[in-house]
Amino acid sequence: MRRDLFIWLFLVVAVLAVFSQVRNHDFVNYDDNAYVTDNPWVKAGLTLKGVSWAFKASHAANWHPLTWLSHMLDCQLFGLNPKGHHLTNLVFHLLNTLLLFYLLNRMTGARWRSLFVALLFALHPLHVESVVWVAERKDVLSTLFWMLTVWAYLRYVEQPGLMRYVLTILAFALGLMAKPMLVTLPFVLLLLDYWPLRRFQVGPISGSDPPITQTTPAVQKQISQGIRLAWEKAPLFTLAALSSLVTFFVQQRAGAVESMVVFPLQVRFANALVSYVKYMGKMIWPQGLAVFYPHPGNSLPEWQVVGAFLLLTFISVIVVRTAYRYPYVLVGWLWYLGTLVPAIGLVQVGEQALADRYTYVPLIGLFIIIAWGGPDLIRRWRYGPPVLATSTVIVLLAMFTSTWLQVGHWKNSIDLFEHTIRVTANNYPAHNNLGVALEQQERLQGAIAHYEEALRLKPNYVEAHNNMGHILGLQGEFQEAIAHYLHALRINPEHARTHYNLGVAAERQGKFQQALAHYEDALRFKPDYVEAHNNMGILRAKQGKFQEAIDHYLHALRINPEHARTHYNLGVAAEQQGKLQEAVAYYEQALRIKPDFVEVHNNLGNVLGQQGKFEGAISHFSRALELKPNSAETHYNMGNVLAGQGKLEKATSHFSKALELEPDFAQAYNNMGAVLSFQGKYREAIACFSQALRLKPHYAEARKNLEFVQREASRLAK
Repeated sequence: MRRDLFIWLFLVVAVLAVFSQVRNHDFVNYDDNAYVTDNPWVKAGLTLKGVSWAFKASHAANWHPLTWLSHMLDCQLFGLNPKGHHLTNLVFHLLNTLLLFYLLNRMTGARWRSLFVALLFALHPLHVESVVWVAERKDVLSTLFWMLTVWAYLRYVEQPGLMRYVLTILAFALGLMAKPMLVTLPFVLLLLDYWPLRRFQVGPISGSDPPITQTTPAVQKQISQGIRLAWEKAPLFTLAALSSLVTFFVQQRAGAVESMVVFPLQVRFANALVSYVKYMGKMIWPQGLAVFYPHPGNSLPEWQVVGAFLLLTFISVIVVRTAYRYPYVLVGWLWYLGTLVPAIGLVQVGEQALADRYTYVPLIGLFIIIAWGGPDLIRRWRYGPPVLATSTVIVLLAMFTSTWLQVGHWKNSIDLFEHTIRVTANNYPAHNNLGVALEQQERLQGAIAHYEEALRLKPNYVEAHNNMGHILGLQGEFQEAIAHYLHALRINPEHARTHYNLGVAAERQGKFQQALAHYEDALRFKPDYVEAHNNMGILRAKQGKFQEAIDHYLHALRINPEHARTHYNLGVAAEQQGKLQEAVAYYEQALRIKPDFVEVHNNLGNVLGQQGKFEGAISHFSRALELKPNSAETHYNMGNVLAGQGKLEKATSHFSKALELEPDFAQAYNNMGAVLSFQGKYREAIACFSQALRLKPHYAEARKNLEFVQREASRLAK
């Protein structure tokens, strides 16, 4: 037992050493937004409404409520600090590693072979994606329940009983609620029954080669025993079937399941055969690993398909012929082939050919073959032990180095997709996502270049057309932007985000009716589109239809109670209606959610100023200027409040700064003129009022002030 404790400590140190750099990693813009950063239910933490949503949601084309709850708990504990989210994934991976060693060692009694499997699992570069990608929480979490299910099953096998069996079913059900890929686990339990648990046999397990003939009673007994063990797992197979059906319908409804037109059956089978071989190749030589591998479609070379088929067939024949003497070979091979079935592409979800994360559990089967087969192969060789020890050390050091480098590529979105583009060809999603990351850093020309490359590689790529339209709209090139949006809608007329962006473009051009129509289309295809409801509210408010505007804002808040801009817009609507207390309440809610919301600080300062609460107003204007020092409007508002307090010199300073930033600010000239007139500086005041009128000839207040000051100046001159 003490030796096992040292082994567990060694595994902990090894995992933390290679993955510790994730504490400095950011979220990435590939699914992390859908799972965490842009998901209002998750960002709100653990709430009753959130828990209810988790069990009802088919968001991200999956039903995995336990995964949602784990992300919610992370947000409850860490907010949107990526460090905590990454460390949670790492903890799950560490637990999976320790449990894998414990279970193999307990089932086989082969401590060092079990340790080698655990190290391969812990440190292999193919497993980096599952650990360092926050959105792949479902992978490491579901695998934890995979291990716990095997542990519960092992206890049941050792001492059968109803409660231990129920515990096995419960652990399996929880695993399915984390990720449906566990549907193959009942099949794996049958394999474990064969080896190493030895609950049934298919011919002799040890000794010489199997006899050519066997007695009929012996065969019947083996078949009967196999059927009994399969029937024993009927509840598990039933849960797996139900989970498969739910997953298929959820993914199909979300549009994630590609049609047979896009990927015909023969293409899927061909890619599946090649992928099985590619995964093995990447296991042996893990170079060129990427977050996305584009599907080759019909362009997969025939020699690869034929070669993969022949290789898999050859290996399978060898496995069957050696199964009686080396049962772990059959178990490991069928583990690998079987657990990959849900993700091998026969039911094509997404546009990837294969994915590193799909190997997280399947490679355990091949690792078992390596760990048990290596010593058996060199058992009779004189130099076997030192060669085996040296090879083991070299392999582990190579994996450690390769995995450390691979973890580094996931530091942020730019590093991730630049690496992906370097190691893959024709990777249009990588170019698109790199463009998004560059756009977020306001590196617009670089973003445009990558959007253009994505469209060159895939001219009918809806996301890239939409993103290109968005960036062109930011630059004021509305006609070109609209052309991209319309192209996107010709490909997918129900793309809600494109309708929304068309609405934004029309609104910026002052075409409010067109904007309303597009927002309505966006809501027709995505009724819970918060931003579309929010913008509909803004347009209705501009039309003076405050009740309709408020209805849209409130609808948006029912979908996402933490949407700061909607709280802000409700505050604006209340302020426009003279409901100052309501406005203050909404502005304060917006600041609770987003403390650095400049516009809210500015507006709240205005409302407090109207209520005579000058100190509170000055506090909010000061905060707004800390966040945005060059805001002419905030300097103007600060000047007004200071003038109301009689602090005329300070007020003049802020009006001057506002005019320095915005020389055509007529209201600032007018109000500065008023302050100067209070100070008896009539000449300067007259100059300010005159400038206000030059900028705004029909400015009645400025004209009235000018006439009053001119009269006062004339009176004093006499």
